[in-house]
Amino acid sequence: MYKHRDCTTMLTEGATAPEFSLPGVPADQSEGIEQYELAEARKTSPVLINFYLFDFNPQCRRNVCDLHDMSWFDLDSDLQVFGISTDSTFSHREFAKQEGLDFPLLSDNDGSVAEAYGVLIDELQGHKRIARRAIYLIDETGTVRYSWIADSPDTQPDWERVKAVVEAVKT
Repeated sequence: MYKHRDCTTMLTEGATAPEFSLPGVPADQSEGIEQYELAEARKTSPVLINFYLFDFNPQCRRNVCDLHDMSWFDLDSDLQVFGISTDSTFSHREFAKQEGLDFPLLSDNDGSVAEAYGVLIDELQGHKRIARRAIYLIDETGTVRYSWIADSPDTQPDWERVKAVVEAVKT
């Protein structure tokens, strides 16, 4: 169980997803830092947002690697995947390289996007303003079609359920 005070309430299915523009490490882990906008990404496909606590945290490694290891994400050009945490793009780049990730990792360095999505933790083990583990699927109209939030840092989503909703949104 998270030991914290929640700052906001999680978005639910049917809500309008808050727009954002965040710096991030490209899927190819090139040296540049790119700017990623939800509005731009959802023009061509649904967007799966995976909020996670920290790069290199053992449970977050499992979460992000589970997402990476599902070949249906890797092979699906009709779905944009973003990993978002409050870590820096520099940490993201090393994490992506070590884990062989092939989707962008975005830096919500002030926690404002996590707060807008209702997953901000104001403090956890001495770290301030971090993202709680959560999954959102946003369709091309900007509507939240799936939302899930972890009750504890070691809880993982039901990836088969996520896949089913992704397939339903795409059809």
